[in-house]
Amino acid sequence: MAYALHEQASQETLVSLLQLDPAPIESPYAEDEKDLQFSPEDDAEHTKPTTAGSPTPLGLSRSNSHASHNSIYYLTRIQKYSSYLIPVFTTIHLANTSLIPLITRSVPASETYLLQARELYQTTLTEPLLVTLPIAAHIASGLALRLIRRSQNLARYGGSTPGMMYALARSRTNSPSRHGDGNSSSSNTRSHRHHASNARGKPQALRIWPPLSWIATSGYVLAGLVAAHACVNRLLPLYVEGDSSNIGLAYVAHGFARHPFVSWTAYVALIAATAGHTVWGAARWAGIAPVAMGWRGAGPRVEDKSVRRRRRRAWWGVQGAVVAVAALWAAGGLGVVARGGLTHGWVGKVYDGIYDVLPW
Repeated sequence: MAYALHEQASQETLVSLLQLDPAPIESPYAEDEKDLQFSPEDDAEHTKPTTAGSPTPLGLSRSNSHASHNSIYYLTRIQKYSSYLIPVFTTIHLANTSLIPLITRSVPASETYLLQARELYQTTLTEPLLVTLPIAAHIASGLALRLIRRSQNLARYGGSTPGMMYALARSRTNSPSRHGDGNSSSSNTRSHRHHASNARGKPQALRIWPPLSWIATSGYVLAGLVAAHACVNRLLPLYVEGDSSNIGLAYVAHGFARHPFVSWTAYVALIAATAGHTVWGAARWAGIAPVAMGWRGAGPRVEDKSVRRRRRRAWWGVQGAVVAVAALWAAGGLGVVARGGLTHGWVGKVYDGIYDVLPW
């Protein structure tokens, strides 16, 4: 076998030369990589409280039963339990903006019910308790979890050292997607050796950020849409008129009549993101949502046919619930309120003055 005469050392081997903390021999290698793929089950496993006197992996006993309750433990529960209050407001809002207009088939006839419902969730006490604080806690805890998990991955894999940061940069710049087709076999071997593999066996560059699920992605999109919705329907009337008591379903219908393209695009996206994030999030907390890997039979965790069929049924069930919630909300919101037309008289002039502030 012929060897290259001028072989150069690969800079990517810096990752393997870093000094790592010793680990117990009993711990399998799969557990060492578990922090790169976080899930609520992993958090529950790693943050499960231990009783006093229980031995640690080194054989020592813990005197404090809450020693294992770290920041991830509390942030995960803040994110979970804050989502329990949000459906209270969402259910009332769904009834006022969709179900009641769908029954009455009239925007003016539905305004009375909307004004009555505001006494439940727009008071000085209930609005922060049911709307502002739960949403803020849910978003802030999710962002904090991502930052803490990234910091833990950097600490575990030596990200604070200059050598590791250089190796991470090399792993991204030398990823297979940036290589040409004319690479030599030795280069491909090193690339496959120093890159992680995804579920289909394709090499990937090492990622320090935790994976972003579709539930989290829809949540970030929903946060932006909810902020825009609150700005147009609450903050903008307060800024222009100093009061938002005249804002209701007729104001929304007036906006659809004046700006149809922007309104239809924004509200379709808002309904889709709300239905997808809330239904899939509830299914995830309830433990009925299928896992991300293995349900199709691909990847390292190939399941048998019965498990795959069960996960497919669960996936289609959750997707069916998403479509049902979105269709129910759109039936009254887009089918009745969006077609209400312009408001005339002095109230219509007030709405025109508010919408004139918008840039579109």
